[in-house]
Amino acid sequence: MLDLVLALIVALMLVAGGVFTFLAALGIVRLPDVYTRMHAASKAGTVGSGLMLLAAGMHSFDVAIFTRALAGFVFFVLTAPVAAHLVAKAAHAAGYRLTRLTVMDDMRESRERPAKKR
Repeated sequence: MLDLVLALIVALMLVAGGVFTFLAALGIVRLPDVYTRMHAASKAGTVGSGLMLLAAGMHSFDVAIFTRALAGFVFFVLTAPVAAHLVAKAAHAAGYRLTRLTVMDDMRESRERPAKKR
């Protein structure tokens, strides 16, 4: 009975991870500019790959493998937002324009202000 419950949880996590990964890929194709595409790839891609990694760790029935999968998930969650932020900052500095639907550009406003001297 416990094996069936664990198998159902693993299957649900795999399906949910696949859905999030598919939505990330769809966002990369359908969204209008580099910044929204990057947002979709980093957020939904992290959740999708993390769920699938945890499901694989649970399916193994081994504490060492599950611990590695959990460490990988934590690594994804900690590094993907930082990497996306740095790539977005570099894209903005390189001159990639925002879509016309964008309401406010905080990066442009901070770039136009003179830096404070200490």
